Amino acid sequence: MSTVFGVPVQALLGQLLVGLINGSFYALLSLGLAIIFGLLQVVNFAHGAFYTLGAFAAWFLLTLAGVGYLGALVLAPLAVGLVGALVERTMLKRLGGMDPIYGLLLTFGLALLVQGLLQNQYGSSGQPYEMPSWLSGGYALGFMFLPRYRAWVVGFSVVVCGATWFVIERTRLGATLRAATENPALVQAFGINVPRLVTLTYGVGVALAALAGVLAAPIYRVSPLMGADLIIVVFAVVVIGGMGSILGSILTGFALGLIEGLTKVYYPEASSTVIFAVMALVLLVKPSGLFGRTA
Repeated sequence: MSTVFGVPVQALLGQLLVGLINGSFYALLSLGLAIIFGLLQVVNFAHGAFYTLGAFAAWFLLTLAGVGYLGALVLAPLAVGLVGALVERTMLKRLGGMDPIYGLLLTFGLALLVQGLLQNQYGSSGQPYEMPSWLSGGYALGFMFLPRYRAWVVGFSVVVCGATWFVIERTRLGATLRAATENPALVQAFGINVPRLVTLTYGVGVALAALAGVLAAPIYRVSPLMGADLIIVVFAVVVIGGMGSILGSILTGFALGLIEGLTKVYYPEASSTVIFAVMALVLLVKPSGLFGRTA
C-alpha cells in the first residue's frame, strides 16, 4: 500500500475530502460575513445565529408544512434574509456613524438571544433532519465511499460562492453597492435609494448564512448550538482571507478546510487549533490578511 510521509494514500485522500466538505461551510459562511463587513463595516457576530435559524427554518418547513429539501433551499434563506433585513432596519441602522464596536455588541447580544430561545424550547441535543432520497447513497472512489449528499454540498457551495463573487465584482449592481458604501451622498444624488441597498446587502449576507444552515441540516443535527460551535472558526477564516475580501473569504474557506483535513492525518491533536495558528502567523506577516487591502 502506497504512503505519503508514512500515511496511507487512502486515508490522506479521505481526510482531504472531509476537509473540502468542511471548507464548503467555511466558505459560504465567511462569504456572508465578508459581504456584510466589506460593504457595511458591520462585524456581524449574529452570523452563527442566522446559520442556526436557516437550519431550524428548514426543519420547521419539513415538519410543519411538509416542504421538502429543495423548497427549503429557497424558502429558508429568503425567510431568514427578511429577518436580517428587519434587524438592519430597526436596530443596526440606528448605529450608523457610531464606533463599529456597538454593532458587534448588538449582534453578539442577538446571537445569545436566539441561541437561548431555541435552547429553552428544543434543548441542546438537536432535531434530526431527513436527507432527501434523491441524494442518498454515494460513490465508491476506491480509497473511500463518498456520500452523494456531501458531494452535492461541495458542488453547490462552489456554484453559490462563484455566482456571488461574480455579482459583486463584475456586475453593475455590485459596482453600485460598492459605490454606495464608499460615497453614499454621491450615489444618493443619482436617485439611488442607499438605505434600501444597505438593507438588501445585509439581508443577502444573512441569507447566505441561512443557506449554509439548510445544507448542514441533513449532515448535523439541527441544534441551537450549531452556529456557536462554528462562528469563531469562520471569523478566523475571514481574518486570514482579509476583512471584507470576497474572493479571499471563498478561497481561504476552502483552503483552510483542506489544511484542517491534512492536520487530522498528520497531527490530530492540533486539528481543532490549526486554523487559529494559521491566523496568528498571517497576522504577524500581513495584518490586513492574505487578500486584504493595506490601509
